Amino acid sequence: MTVTPASDDGNGDSGDKAALRPGLLAARRGIVADRDRDTDDAALAQRVLELVHELGLTAGSTVAAYEAMRTEPPTAATLSALAAHGIRVLVPITLPDNDLDWCDAADGRRMPLGPDAVSAAGLVLAPGLAADTGGTRLGRGGGSYDRALLRRGAGSRIVVVLHPGEVRDVRAAPLPRDAHDLPVDGVLTVDGTTWF
Repeated sequence: MTVTPASDDGNGDSGDKAALRPGLLAARRGIVADRDRDTDDAALAQRVLELVHELGLTAGSTVAAYEAMRTEPPTAATLSALAAHGIRVLVPITLPDNDLDWCDAADGRRMPLGPDAVSAAGLVLAPGLAADTGGTRLGRGGGSYDRALLRRGAGSRIVVVLHPGEVRDVRAAPLPRDAHDLPVDGVLTVDGTTWF
């Protein structure tokens, strides 16, 4: 029998993270209620194209992204814009153990390419609930991206996509970081990219 410590939510996260998530989700619902999703979708797509250009990614390059759910910053226009510029886009498939496999977003059949496919991406756009300026990303607690990001390629940049207001100053309000948490390189909002 495995005993999970009281300070662990079962996914390797500290209890501090689990305690933060309900408040962050409630705050996100408030943010989303005040925003126009279509406007944000178009703005994020433009910001991602600027980021791709800044990183020197060209047609034939690979970007790992995700298909936004519910209150996450929208990504439909981003996926389309990347494809229109000849960028290969990988999106995740969640496996039964919460690890991530990847498929080509342009492949309507969603054929799995394997968990290591993310290593081909020059840029990984990761979802999250919040980040701090020290590079700590807080996700939903399943550990999927913690595992997947360990497989990124050398030189790949990891950028978490958030709504404005979801980035904390690490000096004033740092997010808890566990040993398995891989820092992100920056955050992208409709206002642009901030590098840490």
